[in-house]
Amino acid sequence: MPTLTRPARVDEILTTVVEGLARLTDQDALYLFEHAPLPALSQAAHAVRLRLNPTDRVTYIIDRNVNYTNICLAVCDFCAFFRTIKDPEGYVLSFEELGEKIRETQQLGGNQILLQGGMHPKLKLEWYEEMLRFVKSEHGIHLHAFSAPEIHAFARINRLAYEEVLERLRAAGLDSIPGGGAEILVDRVREELTRGKCTTDEWLEVHRVWHRLGGRSTATMMFGHVETLADRVEHFRRVRALQDETGGFTAFIDWTFQPENTILAEKRAIREVGSWDYLRTTAIARLYLDNVQHLQSSWVTQGGRIGQISLFYGCDDMGSIMIEENVVKAAGANFRMTEETLRNLVAEAGFTPRRRNFFYDLQPEPESLPVGA
Repeated sequence: MPTLTRPARVDEILTTVVEGLARLTDQDALYLFEHAPLPALSQAAHAVRLRLNPTDRVTYIIDRNVNYTNICLAVCDFCAFFRTIKDPEGYVLSFEELGEKIRETQQLGGNQILLQGGMHPKLKLEWYEEMLRFVKSEHGIHLHAFSAPEIHAFARINRLAYEEVLERLRAAGLDSIPGGGAEILVDRVREELTRGKCTTDEWLEVHRVWHRLGGRSTATMMFGHVETLADRVEHFRRVRALQDETGGFTAFIDWTFQPENTILAEKRAIREVGSWDYLRTTAIARLYLDNVQHLQSSWVTQGGRIGQISLFYGCDDMGSIMIEENVVKAAGANFRMTEETLRNLVAEAGFTPRRRNFFYDLQPEPESLPVGA
């Protein structure tokens, strides 16, 4: 729990980082977690945000999170969405169902599909290639698809190297990779959370190979469960180190564990951490990850108002309006937002809302909404 007073060392650390004199070290990041008042973190994180993104724009994207299957070979105690292959509630979307979801997304101005499973134990790589080719040939939309654990599972099931899997998927239409499945990049924590999923090094290696092939991806963190504050810092360190090496991450997104309906909450009696912890962690992420340009707000787990406040804690992007989202919804997070509401929240905070694509290229403004409406 942070102290009520503001130690001189807090000011020293924040001044050094804000002025770009030195990187935030692991020791200093942990000290900020334990001692820095929220207003001080907000001021510093916002200053770094403006240094990295010197504009009043806050961007967002219109996309849809399509889960092509909920059948998964991993057992994640934090997940309320997955089903086993024998479960009667398990499904695999037909290409026709997928196509209908994409058509609806495009009609609403969407320019991206976030496509993720379930790691289905029976589907071969050829099935995924066929799915990507179908989407590209029929709809031509940006495919932000397959988290690192999925890529790892594809490689294991098909007995192929990551590079061959990724090259084949890219040839079939894969455009970028989401940062899902990172949870906390510390193996001790991962072993407590899940069975049958990739390790920390394997998660990082999938992204490393993708970046080496010229691809871009995002990095994420789910916190507020069994990890320590030092584990959160270690997660930041692993992401920053890979970004130093490859430069392939476009953005970082952190969110809080959603405990409802999960085995983990039942086993460990874990309650959702508060918004103050989300804002504290987000601000320190902005200070630590000096080589990742964009930080996305997690209003999907925090609600619109905290999403708005996070724009003063280092975030320069509101993520997506999420036409469809199933995973965190299954765990109890039911926040939804229209594009108009999102834009109003951004404008109320004193920023200019702008549509973007995955690469943060600005997109034409919606004709039916005035700028800032």
